[in-house]
Amino acid sequence: MLKSMTGYGRCERIIGSKKITAELKSVNHRFSDYNIKVPRQYGFLEDRARQLVSEAVARGKIDVYISLESCGEADKTVTVNMELAKNYVEILQDLRDTFSLKDDISVSTIASFGDIFRAEPKRDDEEEIWAGVKAVLSDAVDAFIAMRAREGERIEKDLRARINYMKSLAEEIDERSPQAVEEYKNKLYAKIKEVIDEREPDDARILTEVAIFADKVAVNEETVRLASHYDEFFAILDGDEPAGRKLDFLIQEINREVNTIGSKASDLEIAKLVVTLKGEIEKLREQIQNIE
Repeated sequence: MLKSMTGYGRCERIIGSKKITAELKSVNHRFSDYNIKVPRQYGFLEDRARQLVSEAVARGKIDVYISLESCGEADKTVTVNMELAKNYVEILQDLRDTFSLKDDISVSTIASFGDIFRAEPKRDDEEEIWAGVKAVLSDAVDAFIAMRAREGERIEKDLRARINYMKSLAEEIDERSPQAVEEYKNKLYAKIKEVIDEREPDDARILTEVAIFADKVAVNEETVRLASHYDEFFAILDGDEPAGRKLDFLIQEINREVNTIGSKASDLEIAKLVVTLKGEIEKLREQIQNIE
């Protein structure tokens, strides 16, 4: 099954105290290029996410976005600098004793000194965080691949139709080639007879000239190789491996054979068929650029 290189997939889920979102999108690329973006404090996820995506996606420029938001439980812990708090208490007590002040030192009094408190991000368990991200990212990858597969199915139908059409054109060329030789023979015979008036032309010389012409314009080898390339094209489409690069190479081989036929063509009908074939090759080439 073919897969397109363009696709999109997204998944969002709350796991534990985190809302995790994973999003993938891709465009055509000659090779594989993975761009992974994760929140700075979760940098340890980047390599793991790249590994997961690269195992599922063989080709394309893939952008992956992962976000984590805290929900429910607080994502910070508060600690108290006890030494500093003790120092504040001692100073307040000294002030009380020195100036005979009312003793109203309380917890709220100490709490008013904000610098004794320190709020720090709660330390997450990396394996636990990755387990949640992996589950969400895997679902996003599945949706991404499903979209690629649907687009790939449409491309495959178009490719099969075009190759079948090209096969019919090559068969027409194969059928037309002997007719072109016969027509050349008849024209040559008529021309020679016109020049030598009433005398009979030298059949042996004419046959020699026709044989030379037939050898120069023979395209049987090329049409046989084309048929083989078309069969290989279908075999690749029927395979399970990424097909883009193989088809790209094969279309070059098909183009080479068609160019050779075009260089040999001295018949207007064959020349027209070659032009049509080249037009189909360009359309195939454009489609193949979209295949993984």
